Amino acid sequence: MALDTKVEAHQRLVEQLRRSFGVVIMAAFDDEKVVEIMANPDGKLLIERHGQGIVQEGTIAPLQVQNIIGLVAAWQGTISNSEKPICEGALPPEFGGARFEGCLPPLSKGPLFAIRLRARSIYTLKQYVQSKIISEVQGTAIYKAIEAHKNILVSGGTGSGKTTLLNAILQYISEISDLDQRVVTIEDTGELQCTAPNFVDLLTDDTANVDMTRLLKATMRLRPDRIVVGEVRDGSALALLKAWNTGHPGGAATVHANNPQAALLRLDQLCQEAGVPSQSELIAEAVDIVIQIQRDKSHPAGRRITSMWDVKKREEIV
Repeated sequence: MALDTKVEAHQRLVEQLRRSFGVVIMAAFDDEKVVEIMANPDGKLLIERHGQGIVQEGTIAPLQVQNIIGLVAAWQGTISNSEKPICEGALPPEFGGARFEGCLPPLSKGPLFAIRLRARSIYTLKQYVQSKIISEVQGTAIYKAIEAHKNILVSGGTGSGKTTLLNAILQYISEISDLDQRVVTIEDTGELQCTAPNFVDLLTDDTANVDMTRLLKATMRLRPDRIVVGEVRDGSALALLKAWNTGHPGGAATVHANNPQAALLRLDQLCQEAGVPSQSELIAEAVDIVIQIQRDKSHPAGRRITSMWDVKKREEIV
């Protein structure tokens, strides 16, 4: 296929996606506050905005959802049907590279999808303090930890704001870095934003069999100073901890857990997926601070920091 033909095919697919998404979803893509767009099997179209929670914005027909999933699968060079009912990955660049997850029956009663949008603007640590998501004492502790090249683990549940907080940490890292500070980020889907003068971003690639562990090993040969991982979710945790603990401090990562202690336990469990025994000593040595964030409907910002745990001192930072 000639280059022009490929470009035309891409443009046609993007235009088909725009039409299939419809007016409401396309408006959501243009809204800088939107962080998630969800189509439920019962036809509800739900949109979450930063600090405002989830609201229903009309309904969406099952056929429309199915068409969207099919088009996203086509963009990824595959198909989606009852035999391949899961479609996941990044949307085309025209949609900001948002993360897409779609499911078809028989996995669910009806077709559904969830779209996680990349942050269009960084919510800074200063804004976290101003919004009282983080106390002034906690904010100062985070600033000092970053400046002192401490390793920070951001913990929380799904949709709690882990990546948004990690981006705020990255923003301050970028602000204080120069060319002598090489920052490497590693993700499955591009959600992190970094403006450091010396910055490399790496993405896993399932089609090429390049997972996070492989990228972390490659990163060690890229002269990193700070290593930041979007989300630790498998045995790559062992490679990350070893990297942090062998001359590459000052990194950050997120993990799914309900409290700091559970986050450290989760890291240990992930390390053991790499076929090693408990790595509690390595974790205690490599991780300096765990920041726990969770949703909170009673808070004006919709979320808050519930705990900051100093791993070395084994005490809360209040």
